[in-house]
Amino acid sequence: QVQLVESGGGSVQAGRSLRLSCAASTYMGSTYCMAWFRQAPGKEREEVARIDPVDTTNYADSVKARFTISKDNAKRTLYLQMNSLNPEDTAMYSCAAGHGLYSRGIWSCPNGNDYYYWGQGTQVTVSS
Repeated sequence: QVQLVESGGGSVQAGRSLRLSCAASTYMGSTYCMAWFRQAPGKEREEVARIDPVDTTNYADSVKARFTISKDNAKRTLYLQMNSLNPEDTAMYSCAAGHGLYSRGIWSCPNGNDYYYWGQGTQVTVSS
């Protein structure tokens, strides 16, 4: 059983930066996709960024050019560097891991609830 533990959340003013971390309890192998999701009060959960087994990344339009997802396999840790934060980024941020699918030279990652492992989340609050 894999456990994911997020850290790095907090309260910051608009324009500042935060880096979130997600530590996995064990090595998950070379076929996993990992992603960051967020959910604000009264809103649906949103995928913020994902990274596939070969480090191809994808971002929600709302965070492109501001957020960067990365991972350190040796440390079993996923990161989310968040720059130029604004109040609309306020949410509970969670990391997730799930099997990727390799077909015809391309990795496909799960969608939303298809991710198998989830962390408990870390709160990010951005004030104006």
